[in-house]
Formats: sequence, C-alpha cells, structure tokens
Amino acid sequence: MVRPADRAKRPERASVWLGGSSRGRAAARPGAGRGGDQPSGLDRGRITAAAVRVLDAEGLTGFSMRRLAAELNVTAMSVYWYVDTKDDLLELALDAAFGELALPGAESEEDWRERLRGLAVGYRALVVRHPWVSMLIGSFLNIGPCSVAFSDRVQRVIRDSGMPAHGRTGAVSAVIRFVYGFGTIEGHQDFAFALTLLIAGIEAMVARG
Repeated sequence: MVRPADRAKRPERASVWLGGSSRGRAAARPGAGRGGDQPSGLDRGRITAAAVRVLDAEGLTGFSMRRLAAELNVTAMSVYWYVDTKDDLLELALDAAFGELALPGAESEEDWRERLRGLAVGYRALVVRHPWVSMLIGSFLNIGPCSVAFSDRVQRVIRDSGMPAHGRTGAVSAVIRFVYGFGTIEGHQDFAFALTLLIAGIEAMVARG
C-alpha cells in the first residue's frame, strides 16, 4: 500500500497491468523476468504465490520484501528481477487471489439468481479467507485478468436479470459493495438472508423497469 509520504515523492503510480509500461508487458508473461542473469528457480508466478502465503500469515502490516525473500529462501534483491516495486507485487497478489474464484461460464444458461448467489458466496469466502484483500481492493485499479473476469461475470448476471441499461452500473456496484461489507464480518449468520433480500430488490427494480 502506498504511504502518503511516498505519494509526495513520486507521481501517481501506474498499474502493473497497464501494457504501455515495461512492468505491464512483463506482467503479461507470468514466467518472465527482466532478462539477463536473473536468479535461477524463480519466476513471477512462484513469487506471487509466496506473496499470498506471506500475506495470509503476516497480514499486510507484516508483509515486506525481506520477509517474502525469506519465504523463498533467496535475497530480497533477487525478487526485484521480477517485480519493480512492492506495490506491483501486492497488485499481482491481489489478482492471484481473485483467480481462486470459481466463475460461471461466460455464456452460462443457469438462472441468473443462482449465478449471483454463487458469485456472492465465493467472493465473500475469498475476503474472509484473505483479509488483506479487502484492504488492497481500494488501493489499486483492479484491472488484472482475474479481477476483470469476476467483474465481467457480475455484469453479465445483472444484464441477464433484465435490469434496464440505465440501472446496471448501480446494480453491479450494489452487489460488490454488499458482499464486500459482509466479507469483513466473518461468521455473520444473516448473509444468506441478506443475499435473498438483495436478489429480491433486483427483481423488484427489474419489474419497475
């Protein structure tokens, strides 16, 4: 996470996924590094997986490149062959977490209500399983392939519900914020009931047109 002091020292950071930068082009090739005599046995996928493990164990406040290097049994400088900054690595880890979600097929014919339930339950479980995810979601653009795929499925569900075009953006936002809120309350017993109310609300808005 970028600290206020860091923001003052440099311009606003670009996403690691933006293809116009060297970082974005490299991120598109998970096994690639910077080239040259990079350390053997490492690649971006292995580093990202280790980052997820460390974040799960230590939390965001306990995460550091030095701690990650220890997890990988390498030097911290070795990691920088594959990522430019700690922020880049956190962004990669965030998208890797979204990659754990089981998404319905893009052209799934399953009832939209069941697809929405599956997405909501999976997203909430993800946030509960990886508490650091909720802290990072608002810090990055969330344009990695796994995050974008999740967002696309939610948008498709809302479209298939019959929601008029003018209400779809608000409906998608309501779903994401609803699950995000419940995801930060582990063990809350009213999630299923609240999700049913959310779906009923979407049905009511569709009926109103």
